[in-house]
Amino acid sequence: MSKTRYWIEAMRLRTLPVGASSVIAGIGMACMDGIFYIEPAIICLVFALLAQTASNFANEYYDYRSGIDAPGRSGPRRGVTEGDITPRAMKRATYVTLAAACAVGCSLIIWGGWWMLAAGALIAVFAMAYSAGPYPLSRNALGETAVVIFFGIVPVCLSYYLQTGHFSIDTLVMSAAIGMLAANILVVNNYRDRFEDAAVGKRTEVTLWGANYAIWDYGLHGTLAVIITVYIWIDFGYWAIIFPLIYFVAMLLLLQRMATNEGSALNPVLGMTAMSELFFAVSFLTVAALSMP
Repeated sequence: MSKTRYWIEAMRLRTLPVGASSVIAGIGMACMDGIFYIEPAIICLVFALLAQTASNFANEYYDYRSGIDAPGRSGPRRGVTEGDITPRAMKRATYVTLAAACAVGCSLIIWGGWWMLAAGALIAVFAMAYSAGPYPLSRNALGETAVVIFFGIVPVCLSYYLQTGHFSIDTLVMSAAIGMLAANILVVNNYRDRFEDAAVGKRTEVTLWGANYAIWDYGLHGTLAVIITVYIWIDFGYWAIIFPLIYFVAMLLLLQRMATNEGSALNPVLGMTAMSELFFAVSFLTVAALSMP
C-alpha cells in the first residue's frame, strides 16, 4: 500500500460529507431568502473540509499519543497506530492543514467583517480540543454535543450569515437538525468501538450509558431532525416533504443494520449515515435553489 493511500485513509473520507452538509444547508437557507453568492459559498465549503480534515488528523495523532488507539481496531485503519505514518508526520500534517484552513477562512472577512477572525479561531480551537488539550471532548462524553454545535449550529448559521448578512430563527432550527444528523455518525462510531473504548478508559456516551442508549439516540436524532424542519420544507409546498421522508426511511433501515451488526460490519453504516445527511442537505439546497425567484 502506498503512502498516499495511508494519508487518504487518515482523512477519513467517509466522514467528510458532514462538513460539506453543514455549508450546503446554510446556503440552502440563504436561497430561501432569494440570495446566493458563489464566492463565499465555495470558500466556506473549502474551509469546512480543511478544518474537518485537520480535526481527523488531530484525532489520530492525539489518540495514539494518549494510548487510546491500539493496532487492529474495528474502525478504519489508523496509520500512526499501525506504523504506516510516523507520529511526527501526522502532527505536522495536522497543523499544516489547520493553518491552511485558517488562511482560507481569513478571506471571508471580505463578506463577514473582522469578527470572522474570532469565529475562525473558535472553530480552530474546537478542531484541536476535540482530541487534544487538558480535557479532550471526545474522551469525556462531550463528543456528540460538540458535533451538534461545531458541525451543525456554527457552520450552518455562519454560512447563512455570509450570504445574507444576518441570522434567522429558521436557520438556527435547520442548523440544530443538521447537527443531530452529524452526531449520528459519531453515535455509530462510538457504538462500534464501545468495547475497545471501555477497555482503555475512553468515556463516550455509549460506554457510559450502554448500547441500547446508542440505538435510541440514533433514532431520536434522525426523527427530531425531520420533525423540527417539516415546516421549513413545507414552505416550498407539501410535495417537498418527500425528501425528508426519504431520509427518514433510509435512517430507519440504517438503524436496523446498526442494531444487528457489530465491529467492522458497522463501517458501511457509518459511511451511509454520512451520505444520508448529505442527501438531506443537498435535497434541501436543490429545492431551495429551484424555488428562487
